[in-house]
Amino acid sequence: MVKFDLSNIQQSTNNIQFSMKQLILVAGCWLLVSGSNAQTITPKLQKVFSAFEKDSQLKNAISSLYVIDANTRQVVFDKNSRIGLAPASTQKIITSVTAFELLGKEYSYKTSVYLNGTLKKDTLQGDLIIKGSGDPTFGSWRYSDTKRENLLASIEKLLATPKIKFITGDCILDERSFDTNTIPDGWIWQDIGNYYGAGAGAFNWNENQYDLILKPGVKENDEVQIIKTEPGQQLYSLINELKTGHKGSGDNGFIYVAPYTVNGFVRGTIPLGQKEFSISGSMPMPSLQFLDELQKKFDESHLEIGGKFTTSFEYNLNKRLLHYGNVPLGSFISPTLDSIIYWFNKKSINLYGEALIKTFAFEKKGIGSTDSGVAIVRDFWKQKGLDPDEISIVDGSGLSPLNRITTHSQVEILKYAKTKDWFPYFFNSLPEYNGMVMKSGTIRGVKGFCGYQKAKNGKEYIFSFLVNNYNGSPDALIKKMYNVLDSLK
Repeated sequence: MVKFDLSNIQQSTNNIQFSMKQLILVAGCWLLVSGSNAQTITPKLQKVFSAFEKDSQLKNAISSLYVIDANTRQVVFDKNSRIGLAPASTQKIITSVTAFELLGKEYSYKTSVYLNGTLKKDTLQGDLIIKGSGDPTFGSWRYSDTKRENLLASIEKLLATPKIKFITGDCILDERSFDTNTIPDGWIWQDIGNYYGAGAGAFNWNENQYDLILKPGVKENDEVQIIKTEPGQQLYSLINELKTGHKGSGDNGFIYVAPYTVNGFVRGTIPLGQKEFSISGSMPMPSLQFLDELQKKFDESHLEIGGKFTTSFEYNLNKRLLHYGNVPLGSFISPTLDSIIYWFNKKSINLYGEALIKTFAFEKKGIGSTDSGVAIVRDFWKQKGLDPDEISIVDGSGLSPLNRITTHSQVEILKYAKTKDWFPYFFNSLPEYNGMVMKSGTIRGVKGFCGYQKAKNGKEYIFSFLVNNYNGSPDALIKKMYNVLDSLK
């Protein structure tokens, strides 16, 4: 008869049972700690948020704060998360995430140069055509390859390859990829002439921005002298109504110029006591500014244009048709989308958002328009399960006071982004404020923050915090908002 020694088996069984008990104990402790953390953070947020709402700056305001646990996806705090509020630039996170999904992080714009005619020796019998694709970085100082002087030199070099010295026809800028409505509906008059109010066309140059260099007077209320613009603007003039403010009064100067206009105004005050002071404006006609600079470059290199420097917009006005082949002499490729998004969020460049929203429409429908791009954004998130009424927008940057977004939708979109392989690029684009990774937003009466926070105990949170119609100092409000958000640290 065979005898079995069961002592080792029994010992193994006891060890397994002990290990299971340990596992259950650890799991139980984890759940207890997790629940304890949730129970700790929620009452803390309730307390600080309740005090925040009772502050005198908020007496006529509405606030919304929505926080979830980034790992469990459980709601940590919710106040007014389904109420649509003006988001200001926190809206950029929606445009950014949508761009990564619809265009891809490697997406780039292409500006192409065409020869439309017959090349005989050093003469092009026809037109030189440059086709814009909506590239918001064309001529931007943020990248080495896109700087104005480098691009102008590259175009000159491109024409030097076939040794062109004379073009009998026109130099035409084709802007038909986007519609002619460069400014989204709802942008206000005080914004659109200033650098942050630069709209997007099929052709953008130097981020459609220039600096107005000024000289204040010697005493308060003296007239202010316009010294120059950089780059030089020779296509329109400003009626100067600026005055000198008291020392330390800061930049209270505003430029009032509408797109496609040749006259505008500059009003307000700049501070006393500075030799020079600059404010930045938006170009009313960036395509013509580019053509003016290109003409100067051609003159320097003795490349002669027999016709005019003009645009497809002017061709259309004169009922002229613009046809040419589809094989370019050469093209200029923009930085990739991940790099564009980096600056879009880090420096809150409204132009980039407006170009992207139009690009969604261009890629899907063949022509870029804000309204079509907005519809595409809302439909995309509807397909992902979000109520489109939670994303009631009219632009791509958040500058319009007509935008209405819920904190719930922003957190859902931030949560969605965290699941994607391009997330590190998006996360890296978000600025840091108050020791927290988050996008801020500011327009008159509006302040917002949304982003991600990892607490000292290792918990990770996704949040959105919007305030509309507050009174008093923005700086004072920000400190109070930070005090609420510090609960997540």
